[in-house]
Amino acid sequence: MRPVRLSVVTATAAVAALTAVTGCAEKSDAKAGDGAVQVTAADDSCEVSKKEFPAGHVELAVENKGTKITEVYLLFPDDRIVTERENIGPGTKAKITAEVKAGSYEIACKPGMKGDGIRQKVTVTGGTAAAKRSPEMDAAVAAYRKYVQTQADETLPKVKVFTDAVRAGDLEAAKKAYAPSRIGWERTEPVAESFGDIDPKVDVRADGLETGQKWTGWHRLEKELWQDKKLGPDAKALANALDKDLADWQQRVGKAEITPTSMANGAKELLDEVAAGKVTGEEERYSHTDLVDFKGNVEGAQHSYELLKPVASKNDPALVTELDKRFAALNKLLDTYRDGPDSYEFTSYEKVGKAERKELSDGVNALAEPLSKLAAAVVK
Repeated sequence: MRPVRLSVVTATAAVAALTAVTGCAEKSDAKAGDGAVQVTAADDSCEVSKKEFPAGHVELAVENKGTKITEVYLLFPDDRIVTERENIGPGTKAKITAEVKAGSYEIACKPGMKGDGIRQKVTVTGGTAAAKRSPEMDAAVAAYRKYVQTQADETLPKVKVFTDAVRAGDLEAAKKAYAPSRIGWERTEPVAESFGDIDPKVDVRADGLETGQKWTGWHRLEKELWQDKKLGPDAKALANALDKDLADWQQRVGKAEITPTSMANGAKELLDEVAAGKVTGEEERYSHTDLVDFKGNVEGAQHSYELLKPVASKNDPALVTELDKRFAALNKLLDTYRDGPDSYEFTSYEKVGKAERKELSDGVNALAEPLSKLAAAVVK
């Protein structure tokens, strides 16, 4: 889920981790390409260098001049996400490459990563096609679309095992089914988030709620199971709502806007999810099943990368060599925390010490930096 829910205790550490993941490489870049749309984010403003630009491959060169971690989005008029970059630390820069068709859009900066953000309307001019694609790009998009649909299809029966246990009042069975029910979601989270309205229903944490928002979804039930140690009177209704909302996700995922650049950016977003929620222990704060989510995020990022690899290999072979190395190293490190014969049995995160968490964070950072360059490599 979008990592906006930082407690006071963990905020300082999280800012440092996120800056390492999202800002260090970009910060050294003196300036972006001449054709880039400059986006300057602050605590109370969001300035763009041009409000009209041609369709095709568009680069947003973002600089956060504020004091808060921010997010930047390029949005369709109905708030679906074209592309985004979360967790841009104060004083850092980020580059986002996206494939954009002609039409009306909004660029939104979200200081503190909450709310609707500060928005600027922009117009993309030109024909209906955003950019020419090679057969390899088309094949990657088609394969990824099949992948996300398969993940959604396979998630629903696993969720039903979880929700059936909740409805039956069987706490131990529900606990056992909880983490497996989330794997498909974690692998493809950026696509789910692109719809805008599903993620807040199924994957929000208590401190990420907007004013007036009712808390529903996985984490509400996670709290009841592990912290409250009992299911509340609305547990059955919550289970029913989770089934319904995820069925909605399953039906809509096949219609998601997917491009080679959104796949590459989504892979980077998944690593940001790991840095902001899993490494810090914030995501699964009651169940401590963070490493299962961690593995799902990494698998999803790697799948996108592998599909784009034929294109990236031609355009930037050195980057591909580095990404192969970093994915292998992070997967090897994760394997040391397996806690059973099942591929998704991992050590409870509360048993992972500070030094080990630092090692995991370093592994994520080492992968995230080159992964942030994948979208640009794909469209060279």
